[in-house]
Amino acid sequence: MIQLGLRLHDAEKLPMEELLPVIRAKGFTCAHLALSKAMKDYPCHPAALTPGYAHYLKHLFEKNSMDIALLGCYQNLTEPDPSLLRQIQDKYVSHFRFASLLGCGMVGTETPMANYKNHPDPRSDEAFSILVHNLKPVVNAAQQFGIILALEPVARHVIWCPKRARQLLDEIASPNLQILFDPVNLLDLENVHRRDQVFAEALELLGQDIAMVHLKDFQFANPGGGLDGSGFDAIGAGTGQMDFIPIMNYLKKEKPFIYATLENTTPENAASCRANMQALYESV
Repeated sequence: MIQLGLRLHDAEKLPMEELLPVIRAKGFTCAHLALSKAMKDYPCHPAALTPGYAHYLKHLFEKNSMDIALLGCYQNLTEPDPSLLRQIQDKYVSHFRFASLLGCGMVGTETPMANYKNHPDPRSDEAFSILVHNLKPVVNAAQQFGIILALEPVARHVIWCPKRARQLLDEIASPNLQILFDPVNLLDLENVHRRDQVFAEALELLGQDIAMVHLKDFQFANPGGGLDGSGFDAIGAGTGQMDFIPIMNYLKKEKPFIYATLENTTPENAASCRANMQALYESV
């Protein structure tokens, strides 16, 4: 079976104590938790992430029979300022520690290029080298806490395609660096019309290291608009252009009980998106 969940900051704007029963009633059994977005009334700097805070959340999720599938820490590891970079790396370490106390096995991230003057092309070898250098101590910390750093390749980021992601995994060579597979994130206007091949390549090169899946859909937007300038708008899974059948086939065959959290849903369509993905998974 697949374990379908929800990104919490796409849900109703309610205190966590009130929100989790609502989400559970819609059929979700796990959640993607980004503290800065889902717990806005509380600080999320490293010193705030105490064992007491972790255990409060852990018991709250247990009370609602839900797992925290992933703790989000989408901080930019290509930051050129050494002082700021150290602060970012410290945030990752605090999230690994917090995740271990939560009983959550994964911390999620992406690899955008920092917005600074004369920055390298995100797809360049220079950008890749910067990322590798800054990522290594973060992955070492993940290993110490027994947490997986689940990295999302994104077409407009440093890790922009399956081959680049495979190169990173081989370069870092740690079992605690794995892939959070979001198919739509791999698309841009250059490859969207051969997306079946893009997804097939991703599953072939990265499948052994896929630890979790994000499920969302897309529709075309104005050129230069949409998701990070991709020309797409991200929308709820099953409401756009995506064909999820090959992906569901793969997950059903190779990834039993994998966490798959829905993104870019609305409170109004989250339940129907979940039901559609569940039905599709069962039908393949």
